Amino acid sequence: MADSTLWWLLAGALVALELLTGTFYLLMLALGAAAGALVAHAGAAHTAQIVVAALVGLGAVLGWTWLKRRRPGDPSVRAQRSVNLDVGELVQVDAWQTDGTAQVKYRGAVWTAVLPAGATPEPGTHRVTELVGSRLLVEKV
Repeated sequence: MADSTLWWLLAGALVALELLTGTFYLLMLALGAAAGALVAHAGAAHTAQIVVAALVGLGAVLGWTWLKRRRPGDPSVRAQRSVNLDVGELVQVDAWQTDGTAQVKYRGAVWTAVLPAGATPEPGTHRVTELVGSRLLVEKV
C-alpha cells in the first residue's frame, strides 16, 4: 500500500472520530494528515512526510486555539431568557447598601440584587440581566 493511501486513511479516520466526539481539534490534525498525504504524493521521504504532517497539524491546532481565545466568550446560560424567565423583568431598587447589594421585592419575595462590576449604584428601576445563585444581577434602565 502506498504511503499516501495510509495518510488519507488516517485523515479519514480522524474526521470520523471527530464526528463521533464533536471536538474540532481532530479536524485540525486531519489537515496535518492530509498534508502528509500530499507530501507523500510528491515523493518525499517518510521523515519529510511525518515532519510536514506534524507541523501542519500543530500549526492548525495552535492557530485555532489562538483564534478561539481572541473571540469574546459566549454569554452565560443564566443570562438567556429562554433558560431563565426572570431575565428582562423590571425591579424597583429603593436604596443600595454599602456592600453593593440591595433588597428588592420581586415575585412576592425579597431578593438580593447586585450590580455588574464597575456600575454605579443608583436607586430606581432596574432590569434583571442574569440570575446568579439566589441573587438578581441588575442594570439601570
